[in-house]
Amino acid sequence: MKIVTQVKLLPEAEQAAALRSTLRTVNKAANWVSGVAFERGVPREYELRKHTYDELKARGLGAQAAQHVIKKTRDAYTTLKANIRAGNLGKPGSKRRIKAETKPITFRPEAAQPYDDRCLSWQYDAGTVSIWTTAGRLKGVRFACSPDALKMLREHRKGESDLIERDGVFYLIAVCDIPEPELYEPDGFIGVDLGIVNIATTSTGYRAAGRGLNRHRARQLALRKKLQTKGTKSAKRLLKRRSRKEARHTANINHVISKSIVTTAERTGSGIALEDLTGIRSRVRLRKDQRTSLHSWSFQQLGQYIAYKARRAGVPLVYVDPAYTSQQCSECGHIDRKNRADQATFACRACGFLANADDNASHNIGHKAETVWTAGRESRVPVTP
Repeated sequence: MKIVTQVKLLPEAEQAAALRSTLRTVNKAANWVSGVAFERGVPREYELRKHTYDELKARGLGAQAAQHVIKKTRDAYTTLKANIRAGNLGKPGSKRRIKAETKPITFRPEAAQPYDDRCLSWQYDAGTVSIWTTAGRLKGVRFACSPDALKMLREHRKGESDLIERDGVFYLIAVCDIPEPELYEPDGFIGVDLGIVNIATTSTGYRAAGRGLNRHRARQLALRKKLQTKGTKSAKRLLKRRSRKEARHTANINHVISKSIVTTAERTGSGIALEDLTGIRSRVRLRKDQRTSLHSWSFQQLGQYIAYKARRAGVPLVYVDPAYTSQQCSECGHIDRKNRADQATFACRACGFLANADDNASHNIGHKAETVWTAGRESRVPVTP
């Protein structure tokens, strides 16, 4: 299982200048390579290398750095093609898709640059790295991370690491390949209902209310509107400085929620059941004043956090069809649209069962997961002699 570990670099002033210059040089070169690839119909990596490698070397890039610039450019076009094929950039003829298809891919000056073990070496005991730059090899560049992150780097780091600059601070994002434990046989499933009013509600009674997060998003939205209306240089600087604040806050909340759910499942020997919400934004129709809440809903990120934490812990995870989970009674199974009295209340029209709507849905998800798990696992019936 591959996960990433982020460490913060603490370079001296001269080292920081060299790292900044390197990122701008390689990304400027990547933009040139992207233009060549676009003109030639995005050839294969080997063919692209024949048209660009010598020029990249002439621009002062090392052999490995030049190879990485070519590869990351070709990978960017592969990702673009996959997104177009999947419909992530709209239907044929849409403005967004036409814009993506009719001009070369561009890279930001501080965009990530991959490094392999020939360009980057780690000294874990000293807490430093040695890294290639256009100004030569920098040795003794200090880094900082948590003890757990350092242990993971020491034991499991494998493959490339990416150098990025974010708000003037440099980071290395390293790939770690950790062994996956075997999945155990679950003693039931914890159903997890994801929502906007309540971020996550489980069949064990855990509920992560979304009131605080929604208030935070509303404050950030109001502040953005105010700064955008003002339009001064200082307002634009503040907008840029706060651009990722909401995303970091949301990610932290999702990490806390996912850790709590996975820890509970591991402690009780249960599995985890999630709804398959793929494409929900395109299926749901809402009023204009409700669209911001829907498109700010980070259910996919929370689902990804639960998934990778479950894999690390060996917790079984299944996805179920979300159809009728909010309309079905978890006690008698009766399905009726009118069972959902309002957003928070479920009242069964058949048996009179009364419960919180999210609690009822989480139990339905857990019941569905047991059926899915039983149908999908290998048969344990002994072979007839």
